[in-house]
Amino acid sequence: MAIKQLSETLINQIAAGEVIERPASAAKELIENALDAGATRIEIATAGGGKTLLRVTDNGSGMSPADLELAIRRHCTSKISDSLIDIRTLGFRGEALPSIGSVARLSITTRTAEAREGAAITVTGGRSEPVRPSAANVGTVVEVRDLFFATPARLKFMKSEKAEAAAISEVVRRMAVAFPKVRFVLSGSDRSTLEFPATGDDRLARMAQVLGKDFRDNAIEIDAEREGARLTGFAGVPTFNRGNSLQQYAFVNGRPVQDKLILSAIRAAYAETIPQGRYAVAVLSITLDPALVDVNVHPAKSDVRFRDPGLIRGLIIGAIREALARGGDRAATTGASAMMRAFRPEAYRPEHQGPRELWTAAASPYRPMRFDEAASGFAEAPQARFTEFAQPSARAAAQPAELRQAEGPAPSFPLGAARAQLHENYIVAQTDDGLVIVDQHAAHERLVFETMRAALHSRPVPAQALLIPEIVDLPEDDCDRLVAHAEEFMRLGLAIERFGPGAVAVRETPAMLGEVDAAGLVRQLADELAEWDTANGLQGRLEYLAATMACHGSVRSGRRLRTEEMNALLRQMEATPGSGQCNHGRPTYIELKLADIERLFGRS
Repeated sequence: MAIKQLSETLINQIAAGEVIERPASAAKELIENALDAGATRIEIATAGGGKTLLRVTDNGSGMSPADLELAIRRHCTSKISDSLIDIRTLGFRGEALPSIGSVARLSITTRTAEAREGAAITVTGGRSEPVRPSAANVGTVVEVRDLFFATPARLKFMKSEKAEAAAISEVVRRMAVAFPKVRFVLSGSDRSTLEFPATGDDRLARMAQVLGKDFRDNAIEIDAEREGARLTGFAGVPTFNRGNSLQQYAFVNGRPVQDKLILSAIRAAYAETIPQGRYAVAVLSITLDPALVDVNVHPAKSDVRFRDPGLIRGLIIGAIREALARGGDRAATTGASAMMRAFRPEAYRPEHQGPRELWTAAASPYRPMRFDEAASGFAEAPQARFTEFAQPSARAAAQPAELRQAEGPAPSFPLGAARAQLHENYIVAQTDDGLVIVDQHAAHERLVFETMRAALHSRPVPAQALLIPEIVDLPEDDCDRLVAHAEEFMRLGLAIERFGPGAVAVRETPAMLGEVDAAGLVRQLADELAEWDTANGLQGRLEYLAATMACHGSVRSGRRLRTEEMNALLRQMEATPGSGQCNHGRPTYIELKLADIERLFGRS
């Protein structure tokens, strides 16, 4: 077949397929142009999920008629000259406007501060009209209508209008986090207005606007530098996590990116502190010499490539872990809020006839407390159940099985003094200004893990020999994997060896675990070995094994603890970094302030 030159319109449409994937892509490019023009106010209006209408209005520097005519041509830009190694603007390819104009109805109206009148131009399916004078405010208005009308096949790949509108909202949120000094307004017939007022130099205030006010109370500041690369931002405490990664924001030299290396480093930094399937909340900004990062990897400019990826990964992991060690050992404030909601999902309902009822939700189903006029107080309504606190004098004889009380003064400790054990699993402690509820199994699991991890850095974990080796039957492949890691297990105090083709013998277990289900432990380790990433280092594998062993050897739910044991557990938690969550990332305790308790009873 003969080779022929493609038309300019077709070339632009091919480029549009790479640069403009959906309405959100167009919105991103136009917002970046506005920011590069120095805008401090950007308004975005949409209809039909951005497919029918996308309008971006800014108060930036605007363009002259001559610049406007060049702006709709491919590879015409004011942002770079002859080199791609020193890019300091969001845009630089000169492809966005001609790509949009080739597949949509594009109109641009603009005016500079020095000009007495504005200029306008229209591009329809790749065909442009001459620049014409137009009334305009200082800045630029770019209006995109009927996106992809010139390439109908692309419309078949669009999602619903609601989904496309949500994607545009996410673009605006990321831009808003990156540029707190700019006011963003997103509106349109298919959405309620979303507005982010400028917060100036208060970056955390802008983050609270976008991620919610709870982020401010559950974020730890990060500021670290290594070999010329600086990392700043905020990382959420481990117990403040989400079901997806949408609230992980990363910026490189001010550019919002969704880079796999950065996201992977965030995940590694929170390893063993967040449950599987949950994601940390973080806003990270990396600043480095533009020559050390390639932003020209993909037309959408969402991926970047670092000259030294190991440096960046190490910087992120180290900085986040240092921040968590410094201030992440606390329960998220949302835990108390959730408890408050659980206690009162239904308030007093005035529509109830007859004697007033107070509905509480300390457990499900709800337990109604009826106001007894004869007794001048609240009494339990018929068919309701509750647990009474026994008097100290009668405690030994009348104490229910599900509640164990502790006596004595409340010393001033962060986690307070143990007062009771509920359902043989939860420790209730009194603090100076509230109470703490501790999950004894989750807390002790974390303590055992930290002890084992500390031992890994000094000497092998002490082991206890079994009087009779335990034989565990397993598939041959599992046996092979276990034996291949026998030396690593030995450092953790677990001695195993091959016992025929389909079994292993367990001869020693870690002494600190006490009595342990060796067969169950070995089977779980075999399952996890089968899922491992072979690229993990030895230390990472050892810590993962330590976490599994800690789970098998910690205080179990259902075990009664003496007051001394409960207080000893609380003191160990206070002295152990990371004790605010177990190895699986679940919170080990929830704190309820006295002010919250008083609100439950209408005292404040």
